[in-house]
This record gives sequence, structure tokens and C-alpha cells, in this order.
Amino acid sequence: MPNTRFLLLTVVGLAALPATDARAQAINRRAVVERHKVLNTRTDSLASLNVGNGAFAITVDVTGLQSFPEYYQKGVPLGTQSEWGWHSFPNKEGYRVEEAQRQYELNGRKISYTVQVKTPERNKQAVDFLRANPHRLQLGNLGFVLLKKDGSRAGIKDLKDLRQELNPWTGEIRSHFALEGTPVDVVTVGHHEQDAVAVQVRSALVKQQRLQVFLRFPYPTAEWADVGVNYQHADKHQSTIEAQSGNSASVRHQLDADQYWVDFGWNGKARLAAGARPHEFVLTPAGKRDVLEVSARFAQPATRTGTKEPTLAGVPSFADTQESSVAGWKSFWLSGGAVDFGATADPRARELERRVVLSQYLIRSQETGQYPPQETGLVYNSWFGKPHLEMHYWHAMHYALWGRSELLQKSLDWYLRPEIVAGARAIAQRQGFEGLRWQKMTDNQGREAPSSVGAFLIWQQPHFIYLAELVRRDNHPEAQQKYQELVFATADFMASYPFYEQEKGRYILGKGLIPAQERFKAEETFNPTYELVYWHWALTTAQQWRQRAGVAPNPKYAQVLQKLSRLPEAGGVYLATESAPDSYTNPEFKTDHPSVLGALGMMPATGQQDAATMRRTFDLVWRDWTWKATWGWDFPMTSMTATRLGLPDKAVDALLMPIKTNTYLPNGHNFQDERLRIYLPGNGGVLAAVALMCAGYDGSPAKNPGIPQGWNVKWEGLQPMP
Repeated sequence: MPNTRFLLLTVVGLAALPATDARAQAINRRAVVERHKVLNTRTDSLASLNVGNGAFAITVDVTGLQSFPEYYQKGVPLGTQSEWGWHSFPNKEGYRVEEAQRQYELNGRKISYTVQVKTPERNKQAVDFLRANPHRLQLGNLGFVLLKKDGSRAGIKDLKDLRQELNPWTGEIRSHFALEGTPVDVVTVGHHEQDAVAVQVRSALVKQQRLQVFLRFPYPTAEWADVGVNYQHADKHQSTIEAQSGNSASVRHQLDADQYWVDFGWNGKARLAAGARPHEFVLTPAGKRDVLEVSARFAQPATRTGTKEPTLAGVPSFADTQESSVAGWKSFWLSGGAVDFGATADPRARELERRVVLSQYLIRSQETGQYPPQETGLVYNSWFGKPHLEMHYWHAMHYALWGRSELLQKSLDWYLRPEIVAGARAIAQRQGFEGLRWQKMTDNQGREAPSSVGAFLIWQQPHFIYLAELVRRDNHPEAQQKYQELVFATADFMASYPFYEQEKGRYILGKGLIPAQERFKAEETFNPTYELVYWHWALTTAQQWRQRAGVAPNPKYAQVLQKLSRLPEAGGVYLATESAPDSYTNPEFKTDHPSVLGALGMMPATGQQDAATMRRTFDLVWRDWTWKATWGWDFPMTSMTATRLGLPDKAVDALLMPIKTNTYLPNGHNFQDERLRIYLPGNGGVLAAVALMCAGYDGSPAKNPGIPQGWNVKWEGLQPMP
């Protein structure tokens, strides 16, 4: 495994100076962003960089393109992905989702869940197929062929004098290296409106025809991960040059029923031809000049010409792409909120600011498309490339807090699509509930994938209400009309889901659920603390939406709110779930997400929580949790709880806790482990936590409630949380 270079920071004391409320202070945004340019001076498989527009992204190595994808395959891979790039292997066996469904006896009734059935073998095969299909595609490797003087192909270790810099303010990556003493300078940029990348290369190697550009198509792995280096099965897909004329060419890639094009444009004279390796195409300059500019646009038929005929028109030039990148990123950085930690002497402030700046860059470049994103963005597949809707909160809610809710709405509008609504309604109806039950593990078309954990999660259910409410609060009153029908349908499920215990006169959540802390058995678990609070908040908010719409309060919502179970506690602290009185004595139950803290952190005070009990719970979790067995968003969640409890020092300490899964690599990515080398929910969590630390929440007792004494922090354009 490559060097992970964990950025573990030591907790130090703070001076007793007042925190600064800087809402009226202007921030030099460019200076803040450019303080955190990313610099690479050596090869490191975890240090790759990306350019992208939120719906398309390409990750590059030290050469500025994807010249050595196999070197990076166990680090941060050199992916090329678009939100439209999905593929399914033919379902020759006719597998059906019903083959992955199992009946459970819960609260005296049978309920069907789509799970990972193990037997009989036919059903297991159906599960495996449905989990793996459709999967997100790695669209291609775009790199340099670098030839040594003897004509052999150079390897990454042949490159010397390395220096590469990403400027997040412009989205430009400038790469310098030398091959056998000959310098090469590359500028890489991504287009902000098209799925296109462009490079400008300056080197004598261009004129010597020792620097060429290759495109190579890998084959999908249909495995949990796909890092884009599967070159097996060359006979199972087809790729051809469809057209070539002057300074442009078009390549078509066909996989089963799916196809797309890569359209090239370049300056000067060059020729695209089939390479020496299967599914490889090489662009060779004519040897007349030292400068080569190449653009590559990835496109489906509908986004290309509206037909299946090849086209060579409209590929943006390098200059056009660079202009689009600079303008697009400037517009982004000047929009919404900003935070400046530069006047704070504590060295932790600079590291926190670095994480804030680079997290914004990574999420804007990879996760602002029309679909909820996957955990690994547009770099490589995790869970077959499928989004998990419970993570949509961490991926996207910060946009509204940073005054950029138009970016949140792009993926929130996915829920409005008829096929997505139909899928959610079908789940609810099959299980005997009302309204819409939102999927957990899904694809871009809203089809539920079998999962023995995901099928029982419920904390994704209120997310639609929460996200819609954040959009409305961020100066978008039109969100009421736009989203209210789905808010009501979401709440209809939430009101029909709880089970009424006649003998105790209360509604319970469960049995038949797995809480956000995925350590409990579905058939035994009921009344998780965080989910109880979220249920109460969402139904209350749905009633408020009804009032604004001029609709009478829903009596079922009111009944559930009145009789929803109290938060479970024992020994003066809140339990993870009522069904787990051993929440803090069973070692297994002190691992994974400490989501009990989300009951006051992610959630506001709802009248259910007792502040003293939550403080004791926080102290116990802080002291006794198995932090090494957590995930990247657990640290922002803990920070948010500390902020709401009036513990600003702990809010910072949580964000910088020296734990492996809280590592932020030099490129800004949140590293988890050897399987998940990047984890964008952690990045989104940092942005949410910092917004709460600065702008606070409704009814905050103090300004900058999460900023420690002695920190001089400027901020502007941030919105308070509920």
C-alpha cells in the first residue's frame, strides 16, 4: 500500500482572546483559496489531482494526464467519469428483483425487504447481478505516450524534476517534468459546461514525436470497485475511429447496448491511429512545432448531435476550455459563503482552512450534477458506483449553508423525476405503508439494489424534507411550491411507518430497522435515538409546510408526534437504541458511527432532548468510543454536537482528531482505508460543521458558537442551520 501520510495534528492549548464575528468584514477570497494550492514534487499514488465541472471529472497523475493509471490503481485512481456513464451487462438469465426479496415477521405482520438472499443459488446469483448492474463506467484513460531516446516507452520513474501545482481558484493544473533531460510543461483544464478536458504541452519532445497522446478504453469490472485499469476481455467491447478530418477525430466505444464517443480536437498537424494495445488510439503530432494542444470531449448521442452519426464540430479548443475553467471557478468562489482563518495564530486553523478550501474544490468539481453522488465521487467506483441516499445529507446539505442552494437543487430535483417517485412508492406499497419510502442503495434511475443493511435503514427518509427546507430557507420561497407534494408524500410514509404499542400507548420506530450506527440486528432493533429526533423534526416541519400551503394539519402526523416514544436513556445518558441497554458496555456497540450524537448536532433541539443528558452522552462518547472504527463524517457530526452544546474547543478538536479515518490527504481528499482511499461525505461534513461553527443555528446563544476563544475568524455569506 502506498504511503498514506496521515495528517495527524496534536491538540494544543488556546489563548483566552475573544472570537471574532466577521460577518461584515470583507474577505479577499482569492487570497484565501490560493493559500491552498496543491503542490506535488514527487510521485505519490495518493496525490493525484482532478479537474471537473461537477457532472464530469478526470483525475490525472504527475504528467497532467492519465499516463500511468496502473501505478495509481491502489491510491487515488486516475478515473474518468460522467454522471451519464452507466452500463449493464445483458440480463441473459432474466433475473428479477423479486428473487432478492424476503419476508420478515415484524410487529405481527409480514413485510418484504430487498436483501442479499444467500439461498437457493439462483436467488444469490440474482442478488449479485442486481447489485452489480447497472454500474458506473470508467470512460477511458487519456494520457501521454512518452518515448525515451532508444524508442522504448518511459515509465513513471523515468520522470525527473517533478513539480505539479493545482490552483483551485482557476481549476488549472500545471505540471513540469523532464525525460532524459528534456523538460516538459503541461497545463490541464476542464470545461465548465461540457464534458471535456484540454491540455497544452510545451516541449522539444513534441517536435521529436517522442510525446504523443493516447486514449485507451478499459472494460468494466462489475465489481464493488472499478479503478479503470481492467484491460481484460478485449473481445467483449468494440472501439473504432468513426471519423477524422483536419484537426479533429471521433472515436466510438460500444459495450453491449451502451455506447458513447470521444471527440478530439488539436492544433497543428497530427494523426490519430490505432495503438499497439487493444482499444488504444494514439495521436501523433507531425513534428513541426514544440507546442501541442489537445481537447477531448466525452459524449453520449443525445448530448452530442441528437443522432448516432459522428460529428467533428464543436469540440472546445484548449483556449476555450481554459477560459471556461477560469471563469467558472471564479464565479463559484465569488458566490455564496467564505471563511478566512488567516488571522488566527493557532497552526490548526491553517489546516482547517486547507480542508475547507480543498473540500469545496473537490465537491464542486465532482458532485454538482443532476444525480445524488456516490461516496467516491467521479474518481472510482465504490459499491458499483451506486449512490447511497442516506449519504446525500453529507454530500449536499452544506450547499444551502454556504448560500449555494442552487447547486443542492440540481441533485434534489432528481427526487422529482417520475421514475424515482414510482420506485419509492412501489417500495412503500409493497411493504404496506403510505407515501414514498426513499431508496437507500440505488442507481441513477432510482432502482433499489439488494442490501441486507440498506433495505432496513430509515435515516435517509427524512432527508428530502430536510434538504427541501434548507433550500427554502436560503432565500428560495419558490421551493415551497416546487417540493411540497414530495414533502407531504415523504411525511405520509413517516406517519404510517411507526408501530403503535397499545399497552404502552406509544409509537415506536421498528422493529425491522437498522439505525445509522450499523451495528444492530434489524429484527431486534427499535427506537434509535437519532432517528426518533429526526422523525419528530421532519413531521413537525411537514406540518409547517402544510400550513404555508394553506392545507390543514395532517391528523396522523399530529398523532404520531404526540405519542412518539421518548428518547431512550439509562444511567443519565442516551442509548444508541432502546433495544440496546448495553450501548456502552458491548464493545461492538462502541464502533461505527456514534450517531446518538446526531440527535443534537445534525438535529436541532426539538423539545425531546435534555441538554444535560446530551452533554453527559457527549462526554461518554468522546472518552470511550472506539474512534479508530469510525468513518469520515463522524468527526464533523461530533463537532456539530460540540457546537450546539457550547463546546467550541471540542468542535475544533473533533474536526482535527488524530484518527486514520480523519486523514485529509495533500490533495484534500478524506482518506479512510486501503479500500476507500477517498470519501467525499467527510469533505461535505467539514463544510457543514464549519458553517455551523460560524453562522450557528436558529436561536444560537452566541455569535460564532463553534469558534474557540483566541481565534480570529472572518466569514461571510453563511446561513444558520435549523
